[in-house]
Amino acid sequence: MRPRIAIPVPTSHNPEYNQRSWHTYADAVERAGGEPVQIPLSGTPSDIANLINTCQAVLLPGSPADVNPHKFGQEPVPECSPADPARENVDELLIQDAHNLYKPILAVCFGAQSLNVWRGGTLVQHLVPMPVNHPAGRNVAVAHTAAIAPDSVLGGILKEGTPAEAPEQDGFLRLPVNSSHHQAIGIPGDGLRVTARCPQDGVIEAVEGGLASNPEGAAHPHWVLGVQWHPERSYDLSPASQSIFRRFVSEAAHWTPRPIHTSVAKS
Repeated sequence: MRPRIAIPVPTSHNPEYNQRSWHTYADAVERAGGEPVQIPLSGTPSDIANLINTCQAVLLPGSPADVNPHKFGQEPVPECSPADPARENVDELLIQDAHNLYKPILAVCFGAQSLNVWRGGTLVQHLVPMPVNHPAGRNVAVAHTAAIAPDSVLGGILKEGTPAEAPEQDGFLRLPVNSSHHQAIGIPGDGLRVTARCPQDGVIEAVEGGLASNPEGAAHPHWVLGVQWHPERSYDLSPASQSIFRRFVSEAAHWTPRPIHTSVAKS
């Protein structure tokens, strides 16, 4: 059976964006061997939780909104786009479920920022457009390169599947990427490791989750990857994008439910 991948509707206020964007993620998941499951933003928490329970992994997509800066202790700057509370609420339900049960997470652009804030990190609310134009947009196939740590999960994916697309230079793998964002991760959230940056300006391009701990303190592998670019948009053109989705879906296919740990009160 194909693993079911929960993908929330990107935004609560832009149907045209949703129609165009959500199906791009769904198509990439399907082509990688998964079954995309649309998570609505308008359902009750109980209805959404019941739907999430049927899924083996979470994909957090991009969005035209920005995460509410109050969640990471800042006031909005003038360039900050309005927040989307409905999307943020669903993201939190999805991330919490994945965190509790160690379900694989792939987070893209806004999704990576949402994940980082949930983990207690901060965002850069507006990037100066020089020397790299990070808000290049969906029509620019390659905006810059990402310098990726070879010893990271992402580095392993690239070295195993598409070494020619990401050659090594100065100790990092250099992957050409698209770019469509004006914000970025600032301080990484709890347990997130920075594994890629834009070499021209140091903007964080990827984070990974590493290990999660259960209530008894034992560490378990938890596959978490957040990227600032859009691999779903370059699926047809980039073998690296295909490898990212295939690895994510493979992790979902091999996921098994973790036991729920409960504490027993002493008499």
